[in-house]
Amino acid sequence: MALASLAAAASLLPAAAARSRVSLARCRGMASSSSPSAAAGASAAARVGVVQMTSEAASSGVKFLCFPEVFSFIGSKDGESIKIAEPLDGPIMQRYCSLAKESSMWLSLGGFQEKGPDDSHQYNTHVLIDDSGEIRSSYRKIHLFDVDVPGNMVYKESRFTTAGDTVVAVDSPFGRLGLTVCYDLRFPELYQCLRFKHQAQVLLVPSAFTKVTGEAHWEILLRARAIETQCYVIAAAQAGKHNEKRESYGDSIIIDPWGTVIARLPDRLSTGFAVADIDLSKVEAVRTKMPISEHRKFDSVWKTSSL
Repeated sequence: MALASLAAAASLLPAAAARSRVSLARCRGMASSSSPSAAAGASAAARVGVVQMTSEAASSGVKFLCFPEVFSFIGSKDGESIKIAEPLDGPIMQRYCSLAKESSMWLSLGGFQEKGPDDSHQYNTHVLIDDSGEIRSSYRKIHLFDVDVPGNMVYKESRFTTAGDTVVAVDSPFGRLGLTVCYDLRFPELYQCLRFKHQAQVLLVPSAFTKVTGEAHWEILLRARAIETQCYVIAAAQAGKHNEKRESYGDSIIIDPWGTVIARLPDRLSTGFAVADIDLSKVEAVRTKMPISEHRKFDSVWKTSSL
């Protein structure tokens, strides 16, 4: 069940990733949690891990490992990532495919710099790799972070990134997965679509939330998405200061369909991974007891009134 040691995995990373200080060395901390329902129905449970890193990854003991946004490279200058962007069949992603196969693990790789439609743009792509090393699905981030963060700095993701236009959900041994990336979290209609139109059971939210926005909204938004969709939420997060301009909030977290935090790192900025058992019978139990899918009206024809 264990992923290849981080030292061994480091040899799989390309030069571009090495420049970003990606290091797969033994992690320094781990937190784990198993819900009572998971323990009661062990046969229905699957162990998943959520990685937190400052351009580092750590992994052990799980069958599905989730990495944060920009897991392979964080540039110090605007547009720097354009230079190292690659297609999904390029050497960076192929090395992660090899890692998944050798470790017999599924990988969620959030926020990969995929080569874009022209030389001045990339896609911010969430890639899902199965345990045979095949790319099972990919999602290009729809909502781009063009924001003047209060008291912080101005971000303009669209300057170098082209937005995606496709909602993605895919079946896996860990349930039906809904793929998103970071800023998507602020747009609940995407998660409603993943749940009610695409039958997602687990929502993946790899992120690099800023320190300012993370302190204000990170956990609140994640728990809200879990509660309103009755899905598990797995949110791997970048953490700490990457360079003089950029700092991420951290707090990698796993939340159950009732909105309860079932795993997180012991320290918001710690390097490591959190582990929890996902029990899909709990998803069904929550949905049966509170059948919001039967009660919701947004697919109905609405009458409107204006004054």
